[in-house]
Amino acid sequence: MPGSDTADRPVREAGRPAGSILVVSGTGTEIGKTVVTSAVAAAALAAGRSVAVLKPAQTGVGPDEHGDAAEVARLAGPVTTAELVRYPEPLAPDRAARRAGLPTVSPAEIAEAARRLALTHDLVLVEGAGGLLVRFDEAGNTLADAARLLDAPTLVVAPAGLGTLNNTALTAEALRARGLAALGVVIGSWPADPDLAARCNLADLPSVSDLPLLGAVPERAAALDPAAFRAAATAWLAPVLHGTWSEPSFLRAWPA
Repeated sequence: MPGSDTADRPVREAGRPAGSILVVSGTGTEIGKTVVTSAVAAAALAAGRSVAVLKPAQTGVGPDEHGDAAEVARLAGPVTTAELVRYPEPLAPDRAARRAGLPTVSPAEIAEAARRLALTHDLVLVEGAGGLLVRFDEAGNTLADAARLLDAPTLVVAPAGLGTLNNTALTAEALRARGLAALGVVIGSWPADPDLAARCNLADLPSVSDLPLLGAVPERAAALDPAAFRAAATAWLAPVLHGTWSEPSFLRAWPA
């Protein structure tokens, strides 16, 4: 159910800075956003940081079903999880709320929840629903509006195959047009046997998006035993995400 699973963590002393907040957005849906969020959380935990995961709007699951935040906790380990709203149909949050006759969630509510979690955690991951400009409420507000209120960078999760160059470039352009910072791009599901398009996209993504490539999570990573997932997560992510992944090494392993 919506709510939070909070660890017993002390509130930071007065005058101490709050933890960092990172918004995680996809270029679309079903591209590995939750598994990337899980990997980022696992790598941060391995680096000794306390982590919270905020899912502002969970769609497509029932009241007692396993949502994205719970999946992050299953894979990554001891993170604090929180949901603000939950809707049963797998639709954009605004439409799902209207069809269910339930309240929507506003950027201000998302920002307030993230800031509250940042008081007691080193890193707060705010995982969106689908792409950056999916609507959350009747006013047309999106995850980008929450990122603006938080003044938080966005990590873009993109697929490996055909179509990703255009969609990633559009997402990067939307961030820049709103004056929002983008941390970089992580490929959400890197194939075990990538085709020519995927290998070329690997080299082309940074140039078309003007964003650094910060990692690649292998396909079916979520099927790993959680202990194996946590042990491997740092190898999938660049140092800025507490990992050891190297773009030059990866490009050499998968030449276009």
